[in-house]
Amino acid sequence: MLKTGQAAPTFVLPDADMEYVDLAQYVGKQNLILFFYPKDDAPHCTLEATDFSDHEDEFQRCGCTVMGISRDDCIRHAEFRDKHGISVRLLSDTEGEVCKQYGVLQVKEVDGVKRHGIVRSTFIIDKHGVLRHVLYGVNAKGHAMEVLRAVKDLH
Repeated sequence: MLKTGQAAPTFVLPDADMEYVDLAQYVGKQNLILFFYPKDDAPHCTLEATDFSDHEDEFQRCGCTVMGISRDDCIRHAEFRDKHGISVRLLSDTEGEVCKQYGVLQVKEVDGVKRHGIVRSTFIIDKHGVLRHVLYGVNAKGHAMEVLRAVKDLH
């Protein structure tokens, strides 16, 4: 698991429109918020993604770009985005490599069955590519506002 003060792992992933996003492009220019979520269209995931979208203007005023990451593919991301009016970019990590780099792919037990899944987590990365906040196992409800308060403290 990552810790505050570490360099954020860099990556290149496709978004819902199959355009590639290179994390390195943001270094020196923009603070980033990466939120990892388990699955498109699941109730808490929808709540979290729409919450971040609803506050996207406020994040931008704070010099932050918000992106969500799950293991769903680009087509599913596009359907999810369009169905719920999500404006933040959704990145597809179908192989789970970036999820592993960020330590969010963990063993979960559901109904006595153990399987790997994404633990809802958020990372605030400053303009220098350094992790300023590392939040594992977050609750979707009200989370976007908590992150917005933390971002305002970066200034």
